[in-house]
Amino acid sequence: MCGIVGYVGGRDAVPIILDGLRRLEYRGYDSAGIAVLDASNELKLRRTSGKLRNLEEAVRMDPVSGTFGIGHTRWATHGRPTEENAHPHRDCKGDVVVVHNGVIENFLPLRRQLLDEGHKLQTETDTELIAHLIEKHLQGSLEEAVRQAVRQLRGIFAIVVISRSDPRKIVAARKGPPVVVGLGNKEYFVASDVPAILNHTREVFFLADGDLAVVEGEGVHLGDFDGRPVKRPLTHIMWDPIMAEKGGYKHFMLKEIYEQPRAVRDTVVGRVALESGRVFLDEMDITEEEFRRFEQVKIVACGTSWHAALVGKFMLESLARLPVEVDYGSEFRYRDPILGPDTLTVVISQSGETADTLAAQREAKQENSRTLAICNVLGSMVTREASGTLYTHAGPEIGVASTKAFTTQLAALFLLALHLGRVREVLDEAECRRLAQELLAIPAKLEAVLSRDALYEELARKYFRAGDFLFLGRGVHFPIALEGALKLKEISYIHAEGYPAGEMKHGPIALVDEHMPVVVVASRDASAANSRVLYEKTISNIQEVKAREGKVIAVITQGDVEAARLADHVIEIPPACELLLPILEVVPLQLLAYHVAVRLGCDVDQPRNLAKSVTVE
Repeated sequence: MCGIVGYVGGRDAVPIILDGLRRLEYRGYDSAGIAVLDASNELKLRRTSGKLRNLEEAVRMDPVSGTFGIGHTRWATHGRPTEENAHPHRDCKGDVVVVHNGVIENFLPLRRQLLDEGHKLQTETDTELIAHLIEKHLQGSLEEAVRQAVRQLRGIFAIVVISRSDPRKIVAARKGPPVVVGLGNKEYFVASDVPAILNHTREVFFLADGDLAVVEGEGVHLGDFDGRPVKRPLTHIMWDPIMAEKGGYKHFMLKEIYEQPRAVRDTVVGRVALESGRVFLDEMDITEEEFRRFEQVKIVACGTSWHAALVGKFMLESLARLPVEVDYGSEFRYRDPILGPDTLTVVISQSGETADTLAAQREAKQENSRTLAICNVLGSMVTREASGTLYTHAGPEIGVASTKAFTTQLAALFLLALHLGRVREVLDEAECRRLAQELLAIPAKLEAVLSRDALYEELARKYFRAGDFLFLGRGVHFPIALEGALKLKEISYIHAEGYPAGEMKHGPIALVDEHMPVVVVASRDASAANSRVLYEKTISNIQEVKAREGKVIAVITQGDVEAARLADHVIEIPPACELLLPILEVVPLQLLAYHVAVRLGCDVDQPRNLAKSVTVE
């Protein structure tokens, strides 16, 4: 889970690479490095441990320059996060330099082989051995040496290579983690994610697994690992580079929280017809007849996307009356799931490159299950391998802790549930129209929730010293309790636990005392009978917490006097359909976590030990 940037052209590569790494620092930040070929045809490396600013200072103190080079910001998988283990890595002759994202599974036997052959390895990383393998095969063109080397690698990898013996050429190869190539005006870019190069070009193409790209000053050539030419479609990225900047907010995370009304609106608008309630799914190679024939749904995701999947289970079972199972991507294929043509497998990933989710998708396809992706990144691997894609239009999400990706995933899942309910004739036109109107009203309601930022700051001031938090919810609100707890622990490092409110007496109530803040998601849809039942039981749970002197922070529907009377603090959200309340409920919990983390002086955008896209197992 690392950031990669490469450049070849007429300008000095160093500031371009450093700027790109800065935009990718969310992918990894325990060490960083840069390599350029200077005017004397020498490969110059600068590497540091710690955050990118350390590398920038090293380059300032000992400058390097050149018109082509590569850089890397790292999140460690093999080897400790030290300067020695930082990328780029070179072979013992200093002829080949490599940056790498992924994990080489046959690292140990390859290492033993290279040592037996007399290679002198200096580090603990699997990346260094790639440089030695390439140097071993380098007898002419760099791309042929890379081809021979990658055939020996097992695992997943994105590698970018330069060599002083074949200058002004960057070779990139992909098997797993993402690689994007950008086309400029007589200059070319290579990166692991689009934001790194948006300041320079929006014309890009994405490498597929098994692709090898040769990027030179004269152009780009694509082939596979066996040397056969391949073609990939050119994509015009619509994101404005300014969208990837903070826009006046203190942190990317705060900016992205406040972008949620726009993001949800962009995800929904144009996909639903108000007059009929009909949903239009783009990028879909699944027919309405196939949607009618599905007998079950499996949803696979990781992290925050898994919480979205749990909400999606309620949506799909309620509106489409299909049985739904939700799986962690990391567990799915290891339990030998029962799949077949009657199963729709929905995979959810913000980046579209999550390794576990991709592996689960491939397992489903092998069992002849149709796969549908919910994803935020155009052209990502999960979308290319899916039978259909429902894109969320969140725009770039730079903060490691996901916010707007989550709420747009919920909106996309609701659209999918509406579509399935309609084609399966579970929902009639009038009900679809009513629910579509409810969905289209959510962005304005999100703006109302966001207008109360002072309340969240005050709650953070009161409780930021708490050692533990408990989050409770019932039914469709329980996944929001899980997500609220995850956000708090991710960015503030406070221990937090999400629990079904009905399970409180089965253990968690033992933790409750006068020092324990308990966040209860207690909003309700007054028009839904089942919501009233769950609400009454949640009120009972609040009373149990109060009886043990716990401090209750309740997320409630506007005008709810009963819950307000019991709670120590209330966060009111506008009324909404029961299945859409989660989109409104989660935003106060995001802001609570954010303000607590700021109070504690934590690095909100780049929490320790975490990276944005988990592209290795």
